[in-house]
Amino acid sequence: MRLIGNILWLILGGLEIAFAWLVVALVLCITIVGIPLGVQAFKMAKLTLTPFGTHVVYGGGAGSLLLNIIWVVLVGLWMAIGYCVAGLVNCITIIGVPFGIQSFKMAKLALWPFGSQII
Repeated sequence: MRLIGNILWLILGGLEIAFAWLVVALVLCITIVGIPLGVQAFKMAKLTLTPFGTHVVYGGGAGSLLLNIIWVVLVGLWMAIGYCVAGLVNCITIIGVPFGIQSFKMAKLALWPFGSQII
């Protein structure tokens, strides 16, 4: 079932979103200051490619907390809102509920990426 979900996800737009995250990550990694943000964008691209069957484990210390606060203020809040809107739109139909759940998973990661791991 995970395989079918991931294939449908990629066909219905996941591949384009993952490619966009990859481009953002590469642009951010051009500068030394942007490398930590680029690593988080690579993490989002990875989750966007195969969201079904993966879990996000949150952790980290004080450094991750500080970086997450900066991330939320700069971009995280708007990305999380976008993913939540997409999740709500997907949940309108019964068929879209699994995709909505994955959008909510990505919204949480988009809001708080530092210190998290995708398993």
